[in-house]
Amino acid sequence: MKIVVRVLLSAALGLAILNAGAQVKGKVIEESVVKGKILSHPVRYTVYLPADYSTSERSYPVVYLLHGLSDDNTGWLQFGEINRLVDKAIEEGTIPPMIIVMPDADSTFYINSYDGKEKFEDFFVKEFIPSVEKTYRIKADRRYRGVAGLSMGGFGALIYAFKHPDLFSASAGLSAAVVEDKSIKSMPDGMYKGVFGPIYGRDLQGEARITAFYKDNSILPVVENTSAADLKKVRYWIDCGDDDFLTTGNSLLHIALVEKQVPHEFRVRDGAHTWEYWRTGIIPALEFIGQGFHQ
Repeated sequence: MKIVVRVLLSAALGLAILNAGAQVKGKVIEESVVKGKILSHPVRYTVYLPADYSTSERSYPVVYLLHGLSDDNTGWLQFGEINRLVDKAIEEGTIPPMIIVMPDADSTFYINSYDGKEKFEDFFVKEFIPSVEKTYRIKADRRYRGVAGLSMGGFGALIYAFKHPDLFSASAGLSAAVVEDKSIKSMPDGMYKGVFGPIYGRDLQGEARITAFYKDNSILPVVENTSAADLKKVRYWIDCGDDDFLTTGNSLLHIALVEKQVPHEFRVRDGAHTWEYWRTGIIPALEFIGQGFHQ
């Protein structure tokens, strides 16, 4: 009998050790949809729910995590391994438990197009956020809402924070698509038409590309034309690699915020416009955003 007891105790101890070493995993809902009235099509999104979501009754802070130009709502999951990284960071206490929402914005740069045919920004603010925050147990309060993204998504994260400081407490742009005016004016026609033409105006060349709409929806002009008091309503994290083609634009953004005495964190690390860079940068960015979720 004593031998049986020892065996059972040993097995229980071994199982406890294994469970202690196993990482607690959150849940990923890869394919959900919001169908509103503003856009003519439904918008897919992916959601990460922290491990204790299904066993608790609490509400959670939220970060809207935005993809880059060539990806969709699954980009951060497939290439960024966001669920694995966040599971580990939450378990280690680096970031607080949070819900992460990843919408599919196609190539809209997360703003309304110049011709009004694609009003993604209006949809995001007026329909997407309210729908998601009614579907999940989210603290629907600005203080507990952050936005982050890479490249085109970094642009979206920053432009949303600059234009909608009433919605977000913190914003993090990784390799954000910050492009100075002179680069827009000198950009080859093929590149401009393929990337910026659909949002800022097709068949424009040189100085004609710097329209009133462009100035209202491009990061550097928006910062220039926004008061320091309004800019200071949001906490900012800016991170771009020293070998990234967007380093100049991000550096100019840093300088513009310094000149307006707007507090922000600016990082230039070794790296380029790659998933390796973004995978190593996303947790520090979420940690920065998460600091505001604490008392």
